[in-house]
Amino acid sequence: MANPKRKQSKARSAKRRAANRFKAPELAKDTVDGTTFRPHRVNPNNGMYRGRQVIDMEA
Repeated sequence: MANPKRKQSKARSAKRRAANRFKAPELAKDTVDGTTFRPHRVNPNNGMYRGRQVIDMEA
């Protein structure tokens, strides 16, 4: 049975495993204006979080 000639480095193993982690971030959809943004964060367009106005957005 064939055996590897050299030990595989930790960095090389980590690079192989890291390729499985690449995926697009999940996005939340606002019920008021329909914009998408990162979940569990304040909506950057209108300053709302979980139905409350938390940042005063004056235009």
